[in-house]
Amino acid sequence: MSDNAGHMSPEEFRRQGYATIDWIADYWASLDDLPVLSQVAPGDVRRALPASPPEQAEGFDALLADLDEVVVPGLTHWQHPRYFAYFPANSSPAAILGDLLSSGIGAQGMIWATSPAVTEVEQVVVDWLAQALGLPEQFQHRAEGPGGGVIQDTASTATFTALLAALQSAGAGTVREAGLGDTRWTVYGSSQAHSSLVKAAMMAGIGAENVRMVEVDPATQAMDVAHLERLLADDIDDGCRPVFVQACVGTTSTGAIDDVQAIAEALDGVGAWLHVDAAWAGVAAVCPEHREVLTRGLHLAQSFVTNPHKWLLTTFDCSVLWVPDRESVVDALSLTPEYLRNAASESGEVVDYRDWHPQLGRRFRSLKLWAVLRTYGLEGLRAHIRDGVELARRVEDLVAEDDRFELVTARSLSLVVFRAVAGDEETMAIMDRVNASGVAYLSHTRVEGRAAIRWAVGSWRTTAADIDRTWAALTEVATGPR
Repeated sequence: MSDNAGHMSPEEFRRQGYATIDWIADYWASLDDLPVLSQVAPGDVRRALPASPPEQAEGFDALLADLDEVVVPGLTHWQHPRYFAYFPANSSPAAILGDLLSSGIGAQGMIWATSPAVTEVEQVVVDWLAQALGLPEQFQHRAEGPGGGVIQDTASTATFTALLAALQSAGAGTVREAGLGDTRWTVYGSSQAHSSLVKAAMMAGIGAENVRMVEVDPATQAMDVAHLERLLADDIDDGCRPVFVQACVGTTSTGAIDDVQAIAEALDGVGAWLHVDAAWAGVAAVCPEHREVLTRGLHLAQSFVTNPHKWLLTTFDCSVLWVPDRESVVDALSLTPEYLRNAASESGEVVDYRDWHPQLGRRFRSLKLWAVLRTYGLEGLRAHIRDGVELARRVEDLVAEDDRFELVTARSLSLVVFRAVAGDEETMAIMDRVNASGVAYLSHTRVEGRAAIRWAVGSWRTTAADIDRTWAALTEVATGPR
């Protein structure tokens, strides 16, 4: 081996590993004092780095130094206790260590034979999560039926996977070979559905023009099922083929929860695949008090996705997709070149997860979710979810008590959507000033054409003091008498 290969010795790896863990712990400890939203201008980080790679090897400590000097100032701190924008991207000590173990093992789990433990631990872990959430037994590997779950990278990929399975199923197994043909396939989701639904239709060749945006109830922002029924009937009359309907359980904009049971009943006789997107809210079903509203009608769905990497303390990326019939997915995506043939796969006794999503290669993602489930236990996970809900209830009360603000929709779990009574310009100005101050970071949406601020609680580091400090920053820049 060349002397300048740059490989760390075991002793150096151990030393730098300790230094890296120390850096992460120090970073967490410093977050309270850092502005949540990055203060750099476009190009600042790029200009601070050399334009060409180093010719000679550098020590790893030089990289850690650049993290402090160059990278951290250019970060928006998603693990900050006052990060309230979009949805939380939770990490946790246990998840990080699980992810580190996955990287250290470095196994490929594309088929069972390439690392049996990668596949079988994942099967057990996604079954554990299904049980923790109270999902129908038909979604579990351990059940006698053909169902099961798989860890995807994101809910966007899960939606795309489900759509491909829906097309193959509706096309009697011909779409993967012959393409979409002359059939005009149509896809449906509420006007509040995540943009990944349209992107999935684009990537599948259906086209954005064939995605129908279903109206929502103005008060709840949940899908108007009567409008869905009219759209379905009109499309069928026009010779279209409805193939995929996405119900949202916790929309990105306001956290609205569609009536999955009613949507499923509206699809009776239509033949369209029902996919339930619960990317953010679904994990809250770990708490029995939230389970009924989050899982009602789920037994009628053909697929369900939720993201432990949002609110369940699991480092990105970890999105779990469940189906009651794995063959629908495998039939759409299985492709076996000679170099992947092996006795275990051909026996039919194992799961080859490369058939459950578009990509072939896959890392040992289940380790981090396994670490979270084991080190927190269900009691700890429930406590985390309940903390988020209670802190959001505190936000809701603060908004209700201040005449300068008003709630836009009812609080949805740990998401509060509100606006300034003075109007859109004031609403956006207040949010922008708070974000620019670095005290907190909030994001916005539009509800029924009007601007609104989204305050999404969920970090494992957030306390009541963080809620109060952020509210003080908001009210300090708000205009008008209280």
